[in-house]
Amino acid sequence: MSEVIIHDDENFERALKRFKKKCEKAGILSDLRKHRHYEKPSERRKRKLNTAMRKNRRTRHV
Repeated sequence: MSEVIIHDDENFERALKRFKKKCEKAGILSDLRKHRHYEKPSERRKRKLNTAMRKNRRTRHV
C-alpha cells in the first residue's frame, strides 16, 4: 500500500506526482493491467516465450 503525506507547504500536484511515482516503482499499475482479464496458462507461456525471444535478439545484436 503506497501512501504520500502532504506537507503544509506542498501543493497537491506535487504530492500526486510523488504518489504516481511511488505506485510505478512498486509495480501496482502494471500488476493491475496484468490482472484485468484472465490469461490462460498456454497464453502466459506463449507471452513469456515471445519476451524471451525478443530479449535474446537484442543481446545478440549488441
